[in-house]
Amino acid sequence: MKFIIVSGGVLSGLGKGVTAASIGLLLSSRGIKVTAMKCDMYLNIDAGTMNPTEHGEVFVTHDGLETDQDLGHYERFINTTLNKSNYLTNGMVYRVVLEKERALEYKGKCVQPYHHLPPEIINRWYEAGKKNNADVVIVEMGGTVGEYEGLLFFEALRRLKLKNPGDVILIHVGYLPAPPSIGELKSKPIQQSVQMLNSVGLEPDIVICRAELPVDNERKEKIALASGLSVSDIISNPDVESIYEVPLLLKKQKLDDKIIKKLKLKSKGKDIKKWKVMLDKRKKIRKKVKIGVIGKYQKTGDYTLEDSYVCVVEALKHAGWHQGVKPEIVWIDSESLEGISSKKIEKILEKVDAILVPQGWGSRGVEGKIAAAKYAREKGIPYLGLCFGMQMASIEFGRNVVNLNKANSEEVTKNTPHPVIHVMLGQKEYLKNKQYGGTIRLGAWPCKMKKGTKLYEAYKKYGSKKSSAWYVPNILTHRGKRSSGNEQLIFERHRHRYEFNNKYKNPFKKKGFVFSGTSPDGKLVEAIEIKGHPFFVGIQFHPEYLSRPLSPHPIFLSFIEEVIKTK
Repeated sequence: MKFIIVSGGVLSGLGKGVTAASIGLLLSSRGIKVTAMKCDMYLNIDAGTMNPTEHGEVFVTHDGLETDQDLGHYERFINTTLNKSNYLTNGMVYRVVLEKERALEYKGKCVQPYHHLPPEIINRWYEAGKKNNADVVIVEMGGTVGEYEGLLFFEALRRLKLKNPGDVILIHVGYLPAPPSIGELKSKPIQQSVQMLNSVGLEPDIVICRAELPVDNERKEKIALASGLSVSDIISNPDVESIYEVPLLLKKQKLDDKIIKKLKLKSKGKDIKKWKVMLDKRKKIRKKVKIGVIGKYQKTGDYTLEDSYVCVVEALKHAGWHQGVKPEIVWIDSESLEGISSKKIEKILEKVDAILVPQGWGSRGVEGKIAAAKYAREKGIPYLGLCFGMQMASIEFGRNVVNLNKANSEEVTKNTPHPVIHVMLGQKEYLKNKQYGGTIRLGAWPCKMKKGTKLYEAYKKYGSKKSSAWYVPNILTHRGKRSSGNEQLIFERHRHRYEFNNKYKNPFKKKGFVFSGTSPDGKLVEAIEIKGHPFFVGIQFHPEYLSRPLSPHPIFLSFIEEVIKTK
C-alpha cells in the first residue's frame, strides 16, 4: 500500500482538500485505485457538534458518520463513495487508546501520547486503504504544520516514512502572499513552513504553491533551494475561476507523472476526457439564473462564508451546468426577513428566480425561512427545501393554509399547541440525557416515492438508468445491497432529529399537501410537495451529498429545469 500525505503551511483554508481530491482524480484516471481520508486535529470525536460558521458544512457518509466537508470534495472529484474509515480526529485516536488502556490491552504499561498515539494513527491510515480496496491512500492533514495539536500526526508520518521508504511521499501545500504595496509574490512564508516540517524530522517530496497568481521560475528556484528539491518538484497552483479546473492545472505540470514515478506505481492510460468536456461546456454557458439561498450560517461580520453550505452550492452548479445555465447564488440571511412587512420581504425576494432553504438547527432565523417559503408558495416560484427547509415549508403551510395559527417545530417552541414538526420517538431519550453527538438519524436510509409526483418524475427522468445523465450506484443500494429492483425505492443520506408529525397528515392532505416520499413502512415522511404549484418540493434527506460534477443529482436537475421554465 502506498501513501500520499498532503500537509499545509502558512495559513488554513488554502484548498488542501481540493488539492488532495484533484490528485485522487488524476491517479484514478490513470487506472490506479485510490481512496482519500481527512485527519482533523480537533478533540471532537466527529464533526457533528461543530458550528458550521466556524468549521464549515458537515458532510455525512453513506454509512452515517458526520465528517469534515473535504470528504465531499473527495467524493465529487474521485467519483467514489467513502465510509467511516476515511475520517479521523484527534478525539477518535485518544478514545481508542483510552479504551484499550481500560481493557488492559497495553498490559499495565504507562500509556503515553508519544508512544501510543502515532501507531494508532498509522493503523487507521492502513485501515482506510484496506476497507476501500485501495492501492494508494491520500491522507490530508488538517490545519497547518507547526500547530501543537497536529504534532503527533506528523510524528506518525515520520515513523511511517522511516519504516516504508519509497512507499510514502509528502506533498506540502503552502501560500505565497502578494502584498499590494510590494507588487510581487513573496516566497519567505512557504520557505518557513518547510523549515517547520524539517523541525519535526520531515522533508517534502513535492511543494505545491498556492497564490493568487501563477508562481514564476525565480520564486520556484528559491523554494526549491529551501526545500532541498529540484525546481520541477515545485508546482504552481494559482487561483482559478472554478475548483474543477485544478486537476487540469496540476496535470499540465505533470504532477500525476511525478507521483507515479516517485511511488513506482503502474498506470493504465490517461482518461480525463469527460472532465474536460464538462469544463468546456461550463465555459461556454452565458445564461444565468438567480437562486436565493435563505441561510443563517453564511454570515460572519461583513463576510459571507459559502463553506457553510458548500455541498448545496456545488450541487446547484453541477445541475446548472448540465442544464445550460450558471446558477448565481444570492445569499439572504434568514434573520433579515424577520420583523419586516410582507412588502419589504417581497422587495428582497423578487430579485431571485427561485428559493432554496437549506439545512439548519435551532430557533434562530426560523421565521425568516418560513416567510421565504410563504413567498415562494404564494408567488408560484420554484422552491426547494432541504431537511430543515422541508420542515419550515410544512410549518408555513400549517399556519397559513391549514389554519393552525401557532404551528411550529418542537425544536423551536417545545410546548407549541400544534407541533407539525416533532422530535423523533427514539430521540427523546438522547435529548433528555444530553447525548447530542452521533445520535441523530444519520447515513443512507430508504425512501419510497409516490408515483406521479415531482419527486418520482425527477428520479425517473434523471436517475433510473446507468445510461442516464445521472447515475451513482448508491442511490439504488443501501450499504451495498440492492433495493430488489423497486423503482420507487431510493436511498439518500440523512442528518436530522425531528420529523413531520403524522397526526397532521389528513388535514394537510385535504388542503393539497402531497406526501411524495415516506419510509417503506409509511411511518416517516421523507418528502413533500404542494399540488398545483410549478415546483414546491421539500425533502427530509440531503441529495446534495450525492451530487457530482459528472453526475448531477436528479432533484437539483429537476429544480433547475423548472427555474429555467418559469424564468
